Amino acid sequence: MNEKILHQESAKFGKLQEYMREFVYGGIDGAVTTFAVVAGGFGANLDTGIILILGFANLLADGFSMSVGAYLSAKTDKENFKKHEKIEYWEVENIPEKEEEEIREIYASKGFKGDLLEKVVQQICSDKDLWVAEMMKDELEMMEETKSPFKIGLATLVSFVLVGFIPLLVYLIDFFRPIDNNIFLFTSILTGFAFMLVGWMKSWVNHTSTFRSITETVGLGLLAALVAYYVGDILEGFFIQ
Repeated sequence: MNEKILHQESAKFGKLQEYMREFVYGGIDGAVTTFAVVAGGFGANLDTGIILILGFANLLADGFSMSVGAYLSAKTDKENFKKHEKIEYWEVENIPEKEEEEIREIYASKGFKGDLLEKVVQQICSDKDLWVAEMMKDELEMMEETKSPFKIGLATLVSFVLVGFIPLLVYLIDFFRPIDNNIFLFTSILTGFAFMLVGWMKSWVNHTSTFRSITETVGLGLLAALVAYYVGDILEGFFIQ
């Protein structure tokens, strides 16, 4: 019983891992864009309430927009794969000689020769599903996306909102219970830790250097915040008297 439960839990965790890439990149975008809004508001000397309005509007609107974009992109890829797969099935059924010759050329280019090449070709062409799968992979260089487009969009939305909320947390606390004049400093430190955590997760997903991934993520957030801060500071003189 315990082994069955552990197996089920392991399977669930494995499913969650499939969407870790979407979660990581959604979180990065959420933190970067929301922190940029906060930095811009701070640079323009906006009140806490105004910064919260702009921040939450950005958080929810951009999060929804990004998740819809991720969903539509994944859905389009799936539909495109199915369209070409259907074409390959038609060609296998209606012009098998041409498709068989293409399989022969593909495996000849991989180094197969003589009787071995013919055995491989006959084995593949004896199974229509395998035949089409080989054509999709080797001729069209297309691999079917197994992940759910809906779950891709959902993972993106959840991570965008969760991580993107962090730059707003201190301002939200200050709105209900004033802290002091170091609100932006506290926000920057907290957001910096969020960038470090997401950067570490990115290194794990991409199997890259942890230090490099964290540095790139923190640097990206810092650059976006600096740009937003100075834009807010400059525009304040034009639009806010």
